Amino acid sequence: MTELAGRTALVTGGGRGIGKAISMRLAAAGAAVAVNYRRDAAAAITTVEEITATGGRASAFQASIDDPVAVETLVDSVLAEFGVVDIVVSNAGIASRGHSLADTDPAELERLMRTHVLGPHELVRRLLPQLRTQPRSDIVMISSVLAERALPGAGPYMMAKLALEAMAATLAVEEMPNGIHTNVVAPGLVATEMGDRIVRAVRPGLNRSTELDERSPYGRVCRPEDVAGVVAFLVSADASYVNGQRIGVNGGGEFAQLLRGDRG
Repeated sequence: MTELAGRTALVTGGGRGIGKAISMRLAAAGAAVAVNYRRDAAAAITTVEEITATGGRASAFQASIDDPVAVETLVDSVLAEFGVVDIVVSNAGIASRGHSLADTDPAELERLMRTHVLGPHELVRRLLPQLRTQPRSDIVMISSVLAERALPGAGPYMMAKLALEAMAATLAVEEMPNGIHTNVVAPGLVATEMGDRIVRAVRPGLNRSTELDERSPYGRVCRPEDVAGVVAFLVSADASYVNGQRIGVNGGGEFAQLLRGDRG
């Protein structure tokens, strides 16, 4: 596929899980991909190697999104190598510790806000000048269904994702005159390492999110490739008139019900 040929995507947290699926899907559509990672260099390098093995172009870039200095270096490094970025996928994220809000340390809330809100804001802020110069640019924020349905113990995560979505909604109206599309993709439970951690924390006795396949819509929990497909659509020509939207990827099921043990 050459739908995205000539375009360059920066995917934060792009080396594994949902981020890897997004990196692979955009590369398969012809985009060059800057694969950002925080600590797992091996996973990011593997993703890059898989892309280049099929004729695509990709490079790995280390940076912790919660560090403004690291974000500045990331942007400079990506632009130095690729010359331009016209697709930004803010995917990097961390989970909260599962405490009630009353028992949440303010430092944890600050850490979540730095990763999910302040870091993405700094990334977009630094990229906006050249995003505005491109024939078309796209910003896609990866959120969560937990931004719309409260779940005990997930308050800090929900607060951070809601703030992320507020930023995206504002960018959508502010940057529309500059030809930039900004949209949100909100997955439910996804079969990733983070999804497995969530399941172990909320459903004692379970180890992997795929153990909930039979109780999920369409007989499976969401896969990373499901999310990647929606991202690929949003940055494609088919979505040239799509802006300021929030697309849920949860099969139409209730995430909270699934984790409680009810049928989704």
